Amino acid sequence: MYQEIIKKLIELKDDKNKLFVLKLCPNEKKERVLGIKIPILRNLAKEILKKENVYDYLKEKNKYNTKYMEEDILEGLVIGYSKISIDDKLILIKEFIPKINNWLINDTVISTFKFKEKELSLLWKFIIPYLKSKKEYEVRFGVIMILHNFINDQYVDKVIKKLDKIKCHDYYAEMAIAWTLAEIGIKYYDKIINYLNSDNQISNFTYNKTISKMIESFRITKEQKDYLKKIKR
Repeated sequence: MYQEIIKKLIELKDDKNKLFVLKLCPNEKKERVLGIKIPILRNLAKEILKKENVYDYLKEKNKYNTKYMEEDILEGLVIGYSKISIDDKLILIKEFIPKINNWLINDTVISTFKFKEKELSLLWKFIIPYLKSKKEYEVRFGVIMILHNFINDQYVDKVIKKLDKIKCHDYYAEMAIAWTLAEIGIKYYDKIINYLNSDNQISNFTYNKTISKMIESFRITKEQKDYLKKIKR
């Protein structure tokens, strides 16, 4: 079965899109990229789950050495779309995280993970250790998971405190923090203004990138944007 998947992926390669992907992910090896567009991979993941369950798919896949980035994305999508309990899904996600080596894999796969409100407490506990990591993509994983699941009244204050304590200053980790803080700022403007004006621990890069992302948004007012411009470092 998995050999058929590899054959299918190679048939779907898109050389033009490959060049675009390599520009987005300059740290990825060009021989690992087929350039398959994400919607196509999403559809393929759903087709796979119509024929077999996630465990059979992963058991078969693990017999082979991964050659292509799209294999990793597809694995994450299959996990995301699988109809299994949150406990089982978090086990598979934990096993998948070490395979994340660029932001495209990370963000594409996370957008597929859907959780119910009653599951958020367990998910929060699962995420916290990754925020304490010194590894760039473990931190980005944790932060983007927060972005997708915890920008709400119940968690927003906890989120701000956790983001402020992150010690990893690698580029894609800090970009994720800035993006998440900006999204919080768009929804909870006063909270982020108070945070930015406090004795916060984020780097100047993250601080200014947060402000830039908020200014780029159409969801805050001109007056709010004018104030943000004044407090840039």
